[in-house]
Amino acid sequence: MALIFVFVYKNELREDKRFLRASLSNASLLAEVCHQIFKGKVFYPTENALKTTLRESTCYDYMAQSHYITETLSKEEAGFPLAYTVTIHKDFGTFERLFRAIYMPQNVYCVHVDEKATDTFKNAVKQLLNCFPNAFLASKMEPVVYGGISRLQADLNCIKDLAASEVPWRYAINMCGQDFPLKTNKEIVQYLKGFKGKNITPGVLPPSHAIGRTKYVHQELLHQKNSYVIKTTKLKPPPPHNMTIYFGTAYVALTREFANFVLQDQHALDLLSWSKDTYSPDEHFWVTLNRIPGTCVSLNFCSSAAWPHGMQAWRVLRALPFCQPQPTQSWVSD
Repeated sequence: MALIFVFVYKNELREDKRFLRASLSNASLLAEVCHQIFKGKVFYPTENALKTTLRESTCYDYMAQSHYITETLSKEEAGFPLAYTVTIHKDFGTFERLFRAIYMPQNVYCVHVDEKATDTFKNAVKQLLNCFPNAFLASKMEPVVYGGISRLQADLNCIKDLAASEVPWRYAINMCGQDFPLKTNKEIVQYLKGFKGKNITPGVLPPSHAIGRTKYVHQELLHQKNSYVIKTTKLKPPPPHNMTIYFGTAYVALTREFANFVLQDQHALDLLSWSKDTYSPDEHFWVTLNRIPGTCVSLNFCSSAAWPHGMQAWRVLRALPFCQPQPTQSWVSD
């Protein structure tokens, strides 16, 4: 039985007999964590055991000290490179752990930093990515508003950059800064191979509570301290090309062929334009395009995964399926 777990550290913890507090060396930390988990206890180190050395080191020393994988581990992985888009806005340490966990030299990585993020954060991310020839910042940054078109546009900016990459990636996986992988790169590759060129875009016809998201016009409001989306009473026109709108998760795995379709096909361009004043368009954009009758069949990217099975598939790949930015502790056994 393999145990894969995720830690997010807290600065302050209440006293509890079930919480073990300790400051351990890096070498003994993992063993102690496993021991306490198998005893049914929750383990919280009192300090960050994975302190970054980036600011004080050369790239070579940093990669060595942080135990980055710098050589492809198998022929199978070399023949099936992946692309990642990661959208972030805070918590550099959390992003650093995520990036270290998903990094492989044969893959390619596009990172979108919220335009509203601090200069300190932006510079730290840039310094990190400069150490890796197959990782880069998105060519265009958006001021991201949760629930707005800017969140989808951030992913699309990276998808466009990745489509121009010389790396022959097979699938693009989008993540946010609070994600963490549940599987190794090889396990992810083997899992994606089973979809035989189909996308992972789980979704369903719109439930009643979601109809208003695309029925009424919504607007992004940008403020210095708080940005949000408001709903108006103005009705939207019908979707373009008589499309049926589906709803699903914003986090998907897309083939390169589908990525090119999204960037170039008129159906996709028109749906994007129509979606700009909807609520959380990233939750209907991918899944709707992946279910256009006729088009997806002719291009062989239709998804056969309904919501329950599609979500099971996606949970294989990630720890936090809906990217909730909150402290969590989870483990999965298989």
